[in-house]
Amino acid sequence: MANKDTRLSVDTLLVHDQRHSKGAVAPPIYQTSLFTFDSYQAMVDRFRGDTEQAVYSRIDNPTVSVLLEKMCQLEGGEKALAFSSGIAAISNAILGLVKAGDRIVCVRHCYPDTYRLLQLICARFGVTTQFVDGTDLKEIEHALPGAKLLYLESPTTQLFEEQDLNRIATLARAADVITVIDNSWATPIFQKPIDSGIDLVVHSASKYISGHSDTVAGLLVGTGALIDKLTSETTPYLGAKLSAQEAALLLRGLRTLPLRLQRHQTSALVIAKRLREHPAVTAVHHPGLSPAPYSALTGYGGLFSFEADDSIDIPTFCNSLGLFRLGVSWGGYESLIMPAEVSINQAGAPSAAIDFGVPARLIRLFVGLEDPEDLWRDLDTALALASPAETDNA
Repeated sequence: MANKDTRLSVDTLLVHDQRHSKGAVAPPIYQTSLFTFDSYQAMVDRFRGDTEQAVYSRIDNPTVSVLLEKMCQLEGGEKALAFSSGIAAISNAILGLVKAGDRIVCVRHCYPDTYRLLQLICARFGVTTQFVDGTDLKEIEHALPGAKLLYLESPTTQLFEEQDLNRIATLARAADVITVIDNSWATPIFQKPIDSGIDLVVHSASKYISGHSDTVAGLLVGTGALIDKLTSETTPYLGAKLSAQEAALLLRGLRTLPLRLQRHQTSALVIAKRLREHPAVTAVHHPGLSPAPYSALTGYGGLFSFEADDSIDIPTFCNSLGLFRLGVSWGGYESLIMPAEVSINQAGAPSAAIDFGVPARLIRLFVGLEDPEDLWRDLDTALALASPAETDNA
């Protein structure tokens, strides 16, 4: 079985592993903290960088290496790194590329913990952040000169605004600014930012790549030069490594990723279109309802948001749901709901929602793998129960 056809589709690449061990279908889990050497010279060669033998699982592990190869194939990157969480991937990328006195440009409505990292941690070390409207090319172009890093999310976390990745990448290269994008929403199945010229791609692998709500992990894919810089200067010392067990769970999730995303896409569009017609809904934020002319997306996931009018009591709506569960994160098999007013009032840290105009009556939905008709009945019933006018009429 020596055939290594480079024309294989993504679906086939995800099912078939290039590394095999004694006929095992699934890559072995190397559940070990360290790896030993057969000889003194072998150890010298490895520490000198002449070989790639695994040394220590905080730095390298064969199971994790298989996962990284898959992600490079999917994203079109040269090298990749794996981390213990999505925010670990984000923080390693950002902290490894900036220094005191640098300025970061970041799109508004980013993931709240990314915002807090920028405002609380980076600011503590003299790194400033300028937030911009990611849909406004002129505002981005004006902000780029003198910046070190441009951080993107397309679409963004709360309002799901897209950015023109091709033109933004061109502007950033001209200004000598490194580009990083969170591609968790689309995954490489529905968007390939590296093809648009983006330097580094971040994933919260806890989401779609896992797909089973049983793993917390992060991934970073990009150019060999940038990944090598992070590997030599940052990631070994921050210590946010991914375990072999979790890498194996992510490899399992990748095998069904295209199939799951198709179901999420179909079901979420059904729900989004019906919510758009609901009299108590004032806005639906889903990229598939009004695609941007510059969109790099080839498909849509299951996460979007909508705004309820003043007739809806949001706590009653949430408590009336039977299938949608109240919870953070997304990307698994289960449908979830997250009201913006809860995250706005989160204790202990400033909120991106407050500072950047996320509407207080916005509700984020994640449409899982349940039957979409069952999910719609759940939402429709809860909206009716949450409306005093509807309750009075009943």
